[in-house]
Amino acid sequence: MTDTAHDVDILISGGGPAGLIAAAGFGAAGRRVLCVDPTPPVTEEAGAGADLRSTAFLGPSADFLNRIGLWPMLAPHAAPLAVMRIVDAGGAQPVARLVRDFDASDLGDGPFGWNLPNWLIRREVMARLAALPNVEFRAGIGTAGLIARDDAAFVRLSDGQQIRARLVVAADGRASPVRHALGIGVRTFRYGQKALAFAVTHELPHENVSTEVHRSGGPFTLVPLPDREGQPCSAVVWMDRSAEIARLAALPPADFRHALNDRSAGILGHLTPVTRLTTWPIISQIADRFSGPRTALVAEAAHVVPPIGAQGLNMSLADLSALIDLSADDPGNRDALTAYDRARRPEAMTRLLGIDALNRASMAEARPLRDLRAAGLGVLHGMAPLRRLLMRKGMGGR
Repeated sequence: MTDTAHDVDILISGGGPAGLIAAAGFGAAGRRVLCVDPTPPVTEEAGAGADLRSTAFLGPSADFLNRIGLWPMLAPHAAPLAVMRIVDAGGAQPVARLVRDFDASDLGDGPFGWNLPNWLIRREVMARLAALPNVEFRAGIGTAGLIARDDAAFVRLSDGQQIRARLVVAADGRASPVRHALGIGVRTFRYGQKALAFAVTHELPHENVSTEVHRSGGPFTLVPLPDREGQPCSAVVWMDRSAEIARLAALPPADFRHALNDRSAGILGHLTPVTRLTTWPIISQIADRFSGPRTALVAEAAHVVPPIGAQGLNMSLADLSALIDLSADDPGNRDALTAYDRARRPEAMTRLLGIDALNRASMAEARPLRDLRAAGLGVLHGMAPLRRLLMRKGMGGR
């Protein structure tokens, strides 16, 4: 294998947002990068299989994206998030009974972050990769085999080509083939939930406020997007029990609009869906370790969390920032990968457990538990030092 293998510095398995951003990051650092994915990235909203979720890049993630040359391309398409609003609608009627705002001005002058659609992120990052002569992206090709040694990793691609890499970055999802090839196990938390993701326009301006409405089954989240054809627009992530999500997705359009507006508690006035509905399974998952010989796990290959508090892709970018910094000399050397695992896995586990607790609280069906949730929110928000501490932690601070 070593006699016929093509050499690269970095082989990235996976072409989702995290994998593409990893390719841009290592490419900006001057590395020879090959990124592969069995599925071509969909870079148009109306395209079949387009990812209609959105990502709120928090401050540290925007700083990282700026450092690797991506933020100037993404920023013009993003809506700032000035306030994180939590609404409890867990009373007898589906209306807001408690509203608490977590304002970015408590921490500084800027917003918490900036939100934009995942399909658009792919489009802009692909354009950046095309401008980097040392980066190659191959669609329709996956990782078929891996032999990892101390000096290099040898990867067999699905087209039969063999690649020798100084570092393999596994960004190939929650069922990661690379992680499986390394024999790394995972711990999985299941909730019996799914999520609907789509975009809506609405009567009232969002005023750069991201809103989570809690009743039962899981949070209903409205995240600001730039205006759409002159109308205020937001991304929706609607989490609930799997059977309920299946029922909602099968409703006739008029009935779905009625259910949508009932669940939103009227926070932004009347909501109108403007994209098709996409469905996603909700789990939490963490790998037993984040590295192996000449291999690092990032993003959902390493950790999966429910879409609460804008943590998912921001955790992934924290992985990439740490990995690129630790790979400044010899990418994939044993000491660097050990340091990466020690830096990122405990942090990811802490965030996973916190999000798991929030999700289970949001799922509460019994009225006494919902009342307790509302009371806890009120107490937490009312203690200013604790409120600011939690906001800093949520943004990735210490």
